[in-house]
Amino acid sequence: MSKFQFIFEETKNSARKLFQVDDILVKKVLTELAEITIQQSEFLMAENRRDLERMSPENPMYDRLELTSTRIEGICEELQNVASLPSPLNLPLEEKTLENGLRLSKHTVPLGVLGIIYESRPNVTFDVFALALKSGNGLVLKGGSDAEFSNLAIMILIHRVLDRNGIPKEAFQLLPAVREATKELLEAVNYVDVIIPRGSQNLISFVRDNAKVPVIETGAGIVHTYLDHEADIDSAKDILHNAKTRRPSVCNSLDCLILHESHLDRLSEIIEPLIHSGVQIFADEKSFGVLDSHPSVHQAKPEHFGTEFLSLKMSIKTVNDLEEALNHIHNFSSKHSEAIISNNQESIDRFLNEVDAAAVYANASTAFTDGAQFGLGAEIGISTQKLHARGPMALKELTSYKWRVVGDGHVRP
Repeated sequence: MSKFQFIFEETKNSARKLFQVDDILVKKVLTELAEITIQQSEFLMAENRRDLERMSPENPMYDRLELTSTRIEGICEELQNVASLPSPLNLPLEEKTLENGLRLSKHTVPLGVLGIIYESRPNVTFDVFALALKSGNGLVLKGGSDAEFSNLAIMILIHRVLDRNGIPKEAFQLLPAVREATKELLEAVNYVDVIIPRGSQNLISFVRDNAKVPVIETGAGIVHTYLDHEADIDSAKDILHNAKTRRPSVCNSLDCLILHESHLDRLSEIIEPLIHSGVQIFADEKSFGVLDSHPSVHQAKPEHFGTEFLSLKMSIKTVNDLEEALNHIHNFSSKHSEAIISNNQESIDRFLNEVDAAAVYANASTAFTDGAQFGLGAEIGISTQKLHARGPMALKELTSYKWRVVGDGHVRP
């Protein structure tokens, strides 16, 4: 018997009772959780500091791990946003009556029990709980050891609110922060319906390669922005700076600027805001030739392309035309978020049509790839695959459907 099987059984059995929780009660729970989180913000930040003390501030994950009063306020706003959204459950997707009189309808239902494996992001604990509760799904969380105290503190608040409102807390559980728990969660067939990893490419690859439970891949973002030959340079500087420096440790941040060679003479001007913000540049041969006087500019090596930096680092690739830019993206993209900056509508249309990614942008920062920014309330993750869900996954993506068939004594000939 699995060491953690009793947790999986408890979650599966308790999740059945979520069908009895109406949306009015869900809204009440999420509103109360937002209120108690604000009230207990000092407690949460104190527990979070215990985690931060074990990590170097130079670690790119440090920023993801840190909880501040501002970030806690943002978390509570997202809880309220999810509370205000309509329920995704029991929605009729299709209705028809067959020639034999059988009445068929297709309605949305929860996926069942979600297994979430994630690293250094305590806000994920709040987000996925809110989305799971709203979509009627049970939840088994497996956070990383680097966020152990933060996640435990958050679950204390979640369970307190669930108890207060008569909802079984066993439907929402946090596994111990040990590797053994990860392995058993990946093998929890018949208890967990889907695994969703959130974190580094190494984590996502490990989950995909070792899971016996179906997996939806999310997270890793190798993000490019192509500066076309017809582009507003002033606008481009703002877009590039925002995409790289707003939150460099998150998956939608810019990793590679693809530069049309016609802009080489203005490249120093283009990257000046980035350099001022402490960004280290890894430039290809052509761009390095015009930037080698900058102490923050280094000559790129092959490994600097197709890399998710998650820090104040980015590469530059110079191209002759849009075709070469599209080829570079095709070869190195993780199919997360890709952007073009251009005033040429033909170039924009071709980029938006041909680039294979969950989110494609024209003249905007890739920092917008986010469930809340997309008006989804929050996100369970950003799917980079194509089966079932793609892009920011929220309430709709946490449902499946079932057919209801109503007859009047029908038998099949």
